[in-house]
Amino acid sequence: MLRLFAISLFGFAAAHSQPYDLLLKNGHLIDPANNLDGPGDLAISNGRIARAGGVINGPATKTIDVTGRYVTPGLIDLHFHSYGYEGAIFPDDTALLTGATTVVDAGGAGYKTFDDFRKKIIAKAKTRVLVLLNIAGGGMVGSASEDNVADMLPNRTAEVIKANRDVIVGIKVAHFGPPGWSAIDAAIAAGRLASVPVMIDDKILTNAGRTSREKLLGKMRPGDMHTHMYNDRQVEIVSRFNGKVQEYALAARKRGVLFDLGHGAGSFLWPVAAAAARQGFWPDTISTDLHSTSIIGTKPDMPNCMSKLMSLGMTLQDAVKRSTLTPAKVIGRFPEIGTLSVDQTADVAVLALRDGVFAFTDSWGKKQLGTKKLEAVMTLRGGELLFDAEGRAFPEWTKAGNYEVIQ
Repeated sequence: MLRLFAISLFGFAAAHSQPYDLLLKNGHLIDPANNLDGPGDLAISNGRIARAGGVINGPATKTIDVTGRYVTPGLIDLHFHSYGYEGAIFPDDTALLTGATTVVDAGGAGYKTFDDFRKKIIAKAKTRVLVLLNIAGGGMVGSASEDNVADMLPNRTAEVIKANRDVIVGIKVAHFGPPGWSAIDAAIAAGRLASVPVMIDDKILTNAGRTSREKLLGKMRPGDMHTHMYNDRQVEIVSRFNGKVQEYALAARKRGVLFDLGHGAGSFLWPVAAAAARQGFWPDTISTDLHSTSIIGTKPDMPNCMSKLMSLGMTLQDAVKRSTLTPAKVIGRFPEIGTLSVDQTADVAVLALRDGVFAFTDSWGKKQLGTKKLEAVMTLRGGELLFDAEGRAFPEWTKAGNYEVIQ
């Protein structure tokens, strides 16, 4: 018995002396899910978080010093375009360079085109690509598809969602031009059948036969998302007459309707955002609406969007929460993503908070100066180091040859 105990003890010690695959040392951890906000180390093994917080002395196969940097869960972009839409971009080309380890394609594919999307984009990307399935069967390919009410089939949409719950997390309705509620009603019906939330990007024009009040209070359910909240076109958050946040917007939030940033090329205006921020009406979730036009124009990657909101008074901690924990919960993927919890997938963003004077522009090209700017400097997806802007993973490079390294 004593011999068996000794063997067991030896096995336990051996198991716990195995090196971590990767150890991030001396960072500042921010993980809202676990109330982590302070100096600490992060250990990763087999693509998962092994330990988070405190001093971790290893051993580790690879140790990276991230002194002076913030270590957060991988950022989650709830509104991204990677398929169907003419401005779609391949997620690895931008997301991983900006700390976003998960993107949610907002309506590029419908039930007719989802299989093609899965094969051509989702299966090939290192970025985790999740999906809001367009209520229009043909997806986001112009008005011929997005205005085609006959192709908005709640039952068929729900069937495709149920068969692909590993990647489809909700429904998107957008760009519906004709008057009336046909598109939104179909999307909500499909959402009920599949038990998923709906993201709405809707044209509220004088001839639409729709109002923001009715949409937010009469159509949308708790957990449904209104995107483009600061653009003053899709929904009037701030009254043009008195500068106050609309009572119906406050009432909608109180009943559980969610508001998503959805910055994009035309959906972030400083006057609207600043007025809403002064009254504490912040986005529930921060997202980019990145596509080929916005990425060149307003450049709304996740750290940029977070920086703009911080320039209006949002704390760094809140910006991280609305970019990690909250979106993970909204799409039903917490704690798989959105946290640095032990045993969860090691999706990690390492961020630098720069001091200086930075010009941030809105969708009208108007400039506002800020003194802080977030930048992603390292991204890990499933424990794999995929982006290292500062070369911290290979400090020996700074000692090689006759190169002068500028710090």
